Amino acid sequence: MKKLFFAIFAMAITLTACGQNNNKNTEDDMKTLVAYFSATGTTEAVAKDLAAVTGGTLYEIKPEVKYTAEDLDWTVKTSRSSVEMQDRNSRPAIMKDLKDADSYDLIYIGFPVWWYTAPTIINSFIETYGFKGKTVIFFATSGGSSIDKANAEFKAQYPEINWKAGKTLNRASKSDIKAWVDSLK
Repeated sequence: MKKLFFAIFAMAITLTACGQNNNKNTEDDMKTLVAYFSATGTTEAVAKDLAAVTGGTLYEIKPEVKYTAEDLDWTVKTSRSSVEMQDRNSRPAIMKDLKDADSYDLIYIGFPVWWYTAPTIINSFIETYGFKGKTVIFFATSGGSSIDKANAEFKAQYPEINWKAGKTLNRASKSDIKAWVDSLK
């Protein structure tokens, strides 16, 4: 029994010394969340790589009513995404299943760029969980638009959040993502 106790104790000390601290960013000792909304899977792939690089918890921002291909057709003025983006006060309902949102120190939020900014479902997510005093960094995917408008709009709209400028990560490799994350420190 004594040997078992010492073996467990030694393993606990070894894990602590090796920096294995359960979803914490080992350099900053910050608990990290990588949340994303992905309509077609492109942003999801980047989010998975970002979570792997940061050691963060991966979380999908899910609408209560899933978007269909017709909903996403931005060329149709009456499509769901077009209607939401025309009304900047639109707040699509989301699944509210993020556990312990307040326990995260650093939150990455990813999305596809719609109409040169973040989809309004991102507002729904931020307004649901708050993130007051937390550090939030956007990442996005896009067919050609930058993330600059979203960075500026959300910083002005939610001043109680500690914003760091986000980045568009189109076709970014894990090494590209790691270089970007390292540049933020």
